[in-house]
Amino acid sequence: MDENNTIIKIASIACIIACVGDFAGMFFLGNFYPGYSQLRNTMSALGASISPVSDEISIWWIIAGFLFIFFGIGFKRSFIEKGRNAKIASWLIILYGIGEEIGSGVFKADHIGLALTKTNIIHNIFGGMGVLAMLLLPIFMKKIISRTQMPAFHRMSTVIFTIGIMMVLLFSSRFLNDKTNVLSLYKGLWQRLSMLNNYVYLTTIAFIMLNKKSGNLTIAKEKF
Repeated sequence: MDENNTIIKIASIACIIACVGDFAGMFFLGNFYPGYSQLRNTMSALGASISPVSDEISIWWIIAGFLFIFFGIGFKRSFIEKGRNAKIASWLIILYGIGEEIGSGVFKADHIGLALTKTNIIHNIFGGMGVLAMLLLPIFMKKIISRTQMPAFHRMSTVIFTIGIMMVLLFSSRFLNDKTNVLSLYKGLWQRLSMLNNYVYLTTIAFIMLNKKSGNLTIAKEKF
């Protein structure tokens, strides 16, 4: 097994570990925060300074971020024959790791009363960057893996993109000041469904890379 294939394999496994670990970790650590609701509270609240699991979740987010960055590097190596689209998709995965994971771990979502702190503002900027990166990823994946090559994955990309937009809109309802806005009460649910949507997609890509590496999948070279 050559070095390139080894890197692709390890990167794919790193992605799967990051996805499963991040999703499960939110539920596990949330149990140690008295009064915390998985449906009503955001995941950022787990990493805030007042959280009893602040340090643990922040450390994990940083670790997960580097795992996703490594996955992005492996992705580029796996789909290098796809040229510019593969480079863009690789950077989107890397930006997700930097923004949604490392940025969230380093900059805590703290409040002073109802006001946001500087670290919370930076936290939101990094998180927004990561969310945008994941929203764009299916668009470029459809260019990397065409409908004729993998019709099921092509359809999945469309579904993932659509659900991603819907979850972002639902999660954004928390910014509305309307007291009758019931949707904002379940911001934790929308955020977790968004995460599940993203991680199902990333895990699927990781398994595609493993099959491609093993010779069970052939992706045609991009024509310029």
